[in-house]
Amino acid sequence: MADVIPFPGGPRKKKPRSQGKTLCKRGFHKWAIDQNKQFDVKQGKLVTIQRCVRCGFTRTTLS
Repeated sequence: MADVIPFPGGPRKKKPRSQGKTLCKRGFHKWAIDQNKQFDVKQGKLVTIQRCVRCGFTRTTLS
């Protein structure tokens, strides 16, 4: 039987992932509704605040 020679470089290390930041740069945010409901005084309507889970960017929509 043949002798097994270990690879001199060892196992390769994986690069850390960007954890979805490239998705947010391209406009694919992961929106979650912020539970704090706010009231718009000028229009007299409730405002829903949505926050991206990955990057923290916020957007608002009128309810």
